[in-house]
Amino acid sequence: MSQPYAEVIGDPIAQSKSPTIHNFWLAELGLKGRYEACLVRLEDLGDYLARRRADPDWRGCNVTMPHKLAIAGMMDRLDPLAARIGAVNTVVREADGTLTGYNTDAPGFLEPVRAELDKVHLFRMARVLGTGGAARAIVAALAQEHFVIVLAGRDPAKARALLDELAPEGEHHAIALDHFADATDFAFDDREQCFDLVVNASPLGMTGQPPLAFDFSHAPPRSVVYDIVTSPLDTQFLQDARAAGFATVDGLAMLIGQADAAFTHFFGARPPREQDAALRRLILS
Repeated sequence: MSQPYAEVIGDPIAQSKSPTIHNFWLAELGLKGRYEACLVRLEDLGDYLARRRADPDWRGCNVTMPHKLAIAGMMDRLDPLAARIGAVNTVVREADGTLTGYNTDAPGFLEPVRAELDKVHLFRMARVLGTGGAARAIVAALAQEHFVIVLAGRDPAKARALLDELAPEGEHHAIALDHFADATDFAFDDREQCFDLVVNASPLGMTGQPPLAFDFSHAPPRSVVYDIVTSPLDTQFLQDARAAGFATVDGLAMLIGQADAAFTHFFGARPPREQDAALRRLILS
């Protein structure tokens, strides 16, 4: 008997933890359905969508690297946030077979730091490393939360263009990624009542990728260091941050946060977030 299913697509995809998350929630809720990983190469993306569009059991897919930008232009409709960001990480098949693109990366990214964001700060600054699809969502999310953003990329001109597009208001800064590789003797001012984030929004440090070169003399005191990489979960970047005395947020926190909204789209139910601790144990086992 057929049952509803959803997928995560990307290239590579074997490292994805999304099937574990969604299948755990399906089991906890006693819902019929399944969630799988599917390797889709960039040149095959259009054919993949055409096949799935014709399958009434297919509820949609999550989208990971390197497809978040390309797939946005293949949708019949974009949710306003996805349209603003220009990147899609969740595709939903509607009852009539049309495809709607969403971006749940932005709210998923903010979820682990929401308690801090709900406080009043004199100043908020984020150093964001990377200019890809995930970085677009993160920049848009941080701009809405009134951060001054320093965006670092291999091509500073691309970083500048991204800021001008997604965060045109405010005095944001674009810089070369390798600026942060060497130590600085900059004397940070008193950061009390301020909130500083350092975010790796690039694939650097991911299994099979070069390491991220970042010297933590560039991080203001009491910064929160956030790495969206999920394989490995405890990256060298996070290990070095903890060794330097900084609080950290790993990529699993964002992954679970963005999966929450996607699961509701796919299976019509809210996931059992009270089981987050058990889910983490399962993923890390």
